[in-house]
Amino acid sequence: MKHQRLVRLLTFAFLLLPFALALPACGKRRPPLPPVEGIPQRTELLSGIQRGNQVLLSWPAPLRNASDSSVQSIRRIDVYRLAEPVNAPQPLTEEEFGERSTLIGSVPFESIPSGGGTITYTDELTLSEPVRLRYALRYVNASGQRASFSNFLLIEPAARVSLPPVVEDPAAINESAITINWRPPASNVDGSTPVNLLGYNVYRSSRSQPLPAQTPLNGQTPLVATTYADQNFNFGEEYTYVVRAVSLGTGGNSVESLNSNSVSVAPVDTFAPSAPSGISAAAASGRISLFFAANPERDVVGYNVFRSTDPNQPLESWTKLNRALLERTTYHDESVQSGVKYYYYLTAVDNVGNVSRPSDVISETAP
Repeated sequence: MKHQRLVRLLTFAFLLLPFALALPACGKRRPPLPPVEGIPQRTELLSGIQRGNQVLLSWPAPLRNASDSSVQSIRRIDVYRLAEPVNAPQPLTEEEFGERSTLIGSVPFESIPSGGGTITYTDELTLSEPVRLRYALRYVNASGQRASFSNFLLIEPAARVSLPPVVEDPAAINESAITINWRPPASNVDGSTPVNLLGYNVYRSSRSQPLPAQTPLNGQTPLVATTYADQNFNFGEEYTYVVRAVSLGTGGNSVESLNSNSVSVAPVDTFAPSAPSGISAAAASGRISLFFAANPERDVVGYNVFRSTDPNQPLESWTKLNRALLERTTYHDESVQSGVKYYYYLTAVDNVGNVSRPSDVISETAP
């Protein structure tokens, strides 16, 4: 009996041996697994406006940080749109939106600014009847995994929005203003008339500010006239102007048209200052002092003083008394002789060297 029991135990152990050998050794490392790809996070900051027959969507770009695998894994951003009746209930679940919305486009990873900033997408519309548009977006990684939908953006676009005006080229330039003029639009974007027109907004960009400012040059109130004089400019800078028509949109809100054609201007200062004025003279022992008013031009940097004892001498041959430009509106002539009558005139000089006409001639006799 003992012999038979021993045989059975040995047989059982022998049968278990292959399973024991197949088990991994204690503490042995397994082969490395591929890294888990992060799923991008959703954004809550989708915003947008209507402009002409377009809806301009924007949202902040995620910072592409090397340590953030979810951002590094982004391959595109899908944009979705759902057209609803204007009286449809506003609450909507993500599941309902996903089932009913349409993918209208994508922003590729290469278009995402690396240092943050803003991502934009333009949806061009064909409008014929009142509708409410609901937009949302979602990030997609290289494996096709999608983040949750962003916040919903609801817009009720107006169908009858004005076409942009046509700006005349070139603009008019003088020493105090750049003036642009434009022709009114002929119809709305849907071809209808009369034009839905409240006025115009003027925008400007420059080399130092390549994108048009958010606030129009004319402020918050649209212009009624078809001309605008920009007096806040610098010679030597290059400016580009566009004009947008302003229409009445849904809910009493204003809606701008698309940009007009652009007009670029590079004003060069070839305009001399006005002649100095208000000149007077006062004599004292060994000195004749001159006093005059400051020129009204902002770019005047100084003045020159000229003298002669012969009023009939050609002005260009009079003696210039100052070596450097006068920055003050007084001058003391201390190289005079008693009993001699002296004649004076001045010129003004701007920051690019334009010289004014001579001032009136005044005279004074040294005591």
